[in-house]
Amino acid sequence: MNHYETNLDKNKANYVPLTPLTFLKRATEIYPNYEAIIYENRKYTWAEVYKRTVKFASALSKIGIKKGDTVSFLAFNTPEIFEGHYSVPMIGAVLNTINIRLDANTIAYILKHSDAKVLVVDRQLHVEVKKALKTLDKKITIIDIHDKCAEQSKLEKIGNLEYESFLNTGDENYDWQMPDDEWQAISLSYTSGTTGNPKGVVYHHRGAYLMSTGSSVAWNMPNRLNFLTVVPMFHCNGWCYPWTVPMLNGRTICLRNIDVKKIFELINKYEVTHFGGAPIVLNMITGAPESDQKKLKQKVYVLTAGAPPPSIIFKKMKALGFEVMHVYGLTETYGHVTQCAWNDDWNNFDEEKQNEIKARQGVKYPNTEGVVVLDPETMKEVPKDGKTIGEIMIRGNVVMKGYFKDKEATDKAMKDGWFHSGDLAVMHPDGYVKIQDRSKDIIISGGENISSIEIENTLSKHPSVSIAAVVAKPDEKWGEVPCAFIEMVKDKPVSEKELIDFCKETLAGFKVPKKVVFCELPKTSTGKIQKFELRKQV
Repeated sequence: MNHYETNLDKNKANYVPLTPLTFLKRATEIYPNYEAIIYENRKYTWAEVYKRTVKFASALSKIGIKKGDTVSFLAFNTPEIFEGHYSVPMIGAVLNTINIRLDANTIAYILKHSDAKVLVVDRQLHVEVKKALKTLDKKITIIDIHDKCAEQSKLEKIGNLEYESFLNTGDENYDWQMPDDEWQAISLSYTSGTTGNPKGVVYHHRGAYLMSTGSSVAWNMPNRLNFLTVVPMFHCNGWCYPWTVPMLNGRTICLRNIDVKKIFELINKYEVTHFGGAPIVLNMITGAPESDQKKLKQKVYVLTAGAPPPSIIFKKMKALGFEVMHVYGLTETYGHVTQCAWNDDWNNFDEEKQNEIKARQGVKYPNTEGVVVLDPETMKEVPKDGKTIGEIMIRGNVVMKGYFKDKEATDKAMKDGWFHSGDLAVMHPDGYVKIQDRSKDIIISGGENISSIEIENTLSKHPSVSIAAVVAKPDEKWGEVPCAFIEMVKDKPVSEKELIDFCKETLAGFKVPKKVVFCELPKTSTGKIQKFELRKQV
């Protein structure tokens, strides 16, 4: 008999389901008059944010939205989508945040597949949304966000309800309920769907809570920080920071659109201390004209993720006063689950070596139980030699519940008790992971595996290269050879031959691009290069 299990049961006193909703409630109770959200000329305290979310939850309840229903948001980084992270789950409903750059067909697919009952949408998106709604064969309640800070000429009414007036139909004393099960769904995010339809990724309250706490520890986030929303809140729920920041009584400064000049202005005006952004955003910051850049009044901590960053970006950001930490994750893991945690011994290395280390995906987050590199065939760990390629696999409480309405894809992704990321990587002797490529991006030339990331990293060190992307180009002799697509730095022209010769200085001959194309690279709304579009060109 185990005496520690006898008559020691869960009860209301010793067990409460984990949910990030408690973070907002606590902030409101302890810091009601502290500024919580700032967006242009709008400012809300914690008491006001709480009141608004409760009223919106009540208003949703009054129109029949209940536990398990889907409420979709198609919105920019404004207070409304932040509030949705609380108001929707307050009634047990599931928040579905949709990418604002999607086409009408994909928007319609998501609304239909998610069984959305309500769509909260910014009027600036009226063109694609109206097209999408025409193709739906079911009724959906539309609530417009009329953002008076947006460009007025592009605004057009979509539905019969408007966010503020709808919110005011709710009761501020509405008795909302905490979830009775932490495994209950809290949000639904759709993958980018580069091949076929996007898949719906389901998060639960427990995972959202643990990602919030784990993020604050991994990034050494202090209380009262000032957080700038550069990462779209529709992307992995803004890496879960709409739930993390209230836990720390932080202040959220909303940025509607990526505008480098505006980023610098907001950093200085509100003493921003933290923000996250894809490498493409960091590239925009370092490549901006000096007239758009401002000298920072304090150190600003930056997380970068979304695509493996070239090592040179760390040097450029440091020169401007930013301290960048590289993290890695997927939509299926609530955002980041590894970090390039810094080891003080590395301070003795030269700057180039330090930046090479910073470009690694690193080690697991405190809230992640397992991150390994396995041979996907044998499911054995690859040697820690920094050379043998395997697949990154993840295990823990911040792995999704699964894909919505897709058991087959869920079972395949979770095969053998690990989440299969699809990212090919090596494990260094010190236990730090370094991605070599997505499984679909690896270039196999004459039987040799070539990492497109390694070539991109080399090209990015050339002063004329703003962004580089490398894909496989069919070749009669070798099967595939590397082809580079380049966005040049303005006023710094460079030729194809110059870049090929530059690569020859450091890369093995078979890794050198056989062709260079100069163009504006196709990107997703989160800054990832759309390599499938580049593959079509070659």
